[in-house]
Amino acid sequence: MNYKRINQLMIIPALVFSIASGFSSCKKEEEEPMPTPVQMKSSTYDYEFNNGQVVESAAYAGMHNDNLTAALTVEEVSGGQSKITVELTNTVDGAMYMIHAHDAADPGSTPNGTPYNETPNSEVFSKMVTGNGGTVSVSQTVNSSYIEITTNYNGFFVVHDPLQNVSTSDVSTFLVVGTFAREQQASNLASMTYDYAFNTGQLVAEYAYSGSHSSTISARLRLQELTNGMTRVSVMLMNSVSGEMYMVHAHDTADPATTPNGTPYNETPNGDVLTLMINGNGSTAMNSQFSPMSITELSGTYSGFFVVHDPLQPISTTDPTTYVVLGVFAN
Repeated sequence: MNYKRINQLMIIPALVFSIASGFSSCKKEEEEPMPTPVQMKSSTYDYEFNNGQVVESAAYAGMHNDNLTAALTVEEVSGGQSKITVELTNTVDGAMYMIHAHDAADPGSTPNGTPYNETPNSEVFSKMVTGNGGTVSVSQTVNSSYIEITTNYNGFFVVHDPLQNVSTSDVSTFLVVGTFAREQQASNLASMTYDYAFNTGQLVAEYAYSGSHSSTISARLRLQELTNGMTRVSVMLMNSVSGEMYMVHAHDTADPATTPNGTPYNETPNGDVLTLMINGNGSTAMNSQFSPMSITELSGTYSGFFVVHDPLQPISTTDPTTYVVLGVFAN
């Protein structure tokens, strides 16, 4: 057997593999590294409900619940474009929310002395979105860079109240207002909520409701501290009767010996605390007012009763059995 010939044949494949490996090794060394993906910038800014943080004298005044909040996110799309997304929480189902950017301006140069141009800047943000009873969002891609929006642009972010006519000059109709795409300082304003059941005589047995109104109705009283030291007093009525007008009052406690009809409260409501009319809608209805008293006074030192009158019979401030809801105020 020709062993020399066999050894030569065995050497050839090994040599070919060695040469191929060498070429492969050279090829790997010559390959350029993969480029690092560009990291697009993104920032989110949170906004509270308008309780006077921007304009102290113009906290929101209206019938929208004050638990609505907003978040504005700016995302870099390219060197010259950004995507702006606004998310609203606790929206009203079916209500149309107008959301705008308004350029900052000298109040001396605007028609109504506002610190912003009353015409929205649609090139920054101008969108509308329909509420669904929860969280909704809407986006707009703009021809401004991330840096231009988050650093250079000087303006205000506004969410208009869908429950009243849109006004760009009346800040008290703004559900949300703040500087556009900037960190907002937390207000740390206090709020308190109190729930009341149907009047079955819990407070005083002989005061239990007598009438034809459904016993499913209940009420929620909410106190919201405002930046000017006043308080927004809001009332929500659950399971209200559609089309009926509910009178909701605060009555100061009093010595029965001093009142005309021996009631343990003043029969004239205290308008500085609470005197509201709420139009029933068959579900949850609400309204609110401002009280000149502080939240500390209303929740601590004020002594009175919270009353929801029956809309299905003549109003009486002397007969507590006509009250569908009766309880101690802020308790």
